[in-house]
Amino acid sequence: MTDHTAKPAPTYPVVPGDFTTAPFGVTPSQTVGPYWHIGLPWTDGPDAAPADAPGRITLAITVIDGARTPVADAMIETWQADTLGRFNHPDDPRGAVELTPAGFRGFARSAADPTGTALVHTVKPGALPTEADVNEAPHVDVSVFARGMLDRLVTRLYFPEDADAHATDPVLSSLSETERAKLVATKVDGGYSWTVYVQDEDANGVETPFFEL
Repeated sequence: MTDHTAKPAPTYPVVPGDFTTAPFGVTPSQTVGPYWHIGLPWTDGPDAAPADAPGRITLAITVIDGARTPVADAMIETWQADTLGRFNHPDDPRGAVELTPAGFRGFARSAADPTGTALVHTVKPGALPTEADVNEAPHVDVSVFARGMLDRLVTRLYFPEDADAHATDPVLSSLSETERAKLVATKVDGGYSWTVYVQDEDANGVETPFFEL
C-alpha cells in the first residue's frame, strides 16, 4: 500500500554573509524566451543606422520554427562592419575608427512581429580582410533569441550581388552549394529579405546553417 502521508518540504542551511561569501551551485538551465522582453529591447534598437544615413537599407529577417510556424516572440540581434569594412572596437587588429556613415553604430536589436519578421535598418557592410589574406564577403552576423532556446543561434546573412566574393569567403567556401544558398538574402525594394529556419528534422532540409558556440 502506497503511503500518501504529506511529507515536510525540504529545508536548506542558511549561510551567514552576503553574495560574496555564500556558496552557489550551478544555475538551472532556462530558455531564452520570452524573458528577453523584460530588459533587452530599447526604442532605437532596430536602427543600426540613423534615418538620414546615406545608403540606409532595411533587412527583413523572418524566423520560422521546425513546424514551419513563424516565431512571433523572436528577437534578432545584428553585428556588422561599416561600409568600409571597419569596426569602432578595440578588438579590430587595424584599430578602432569612427564608423562610416556618421551615426552608424554597427549593432541592432529588433523584435519580431506576429509573422516572425524583425526589421533592422542598417547599411551594407564592406568586405573584411582575414589573417590568411583572403577577404570575407560583406555579411551581417545575426543572433536569434526565442522561446524554447537554451542559447541564442548565431549565423550570417550575405548579399546576393556579391557572388564572386562568396566563392572565396572562408565561411561560405566551407559549405556545400545548397548550404551556402541558405545564407544569402533576397534583394527587395528598400533592402533585403531573408528567412531563418531554426530547425528541420530532415538533415538535408531547409534548416539554416548555424555556428557552433
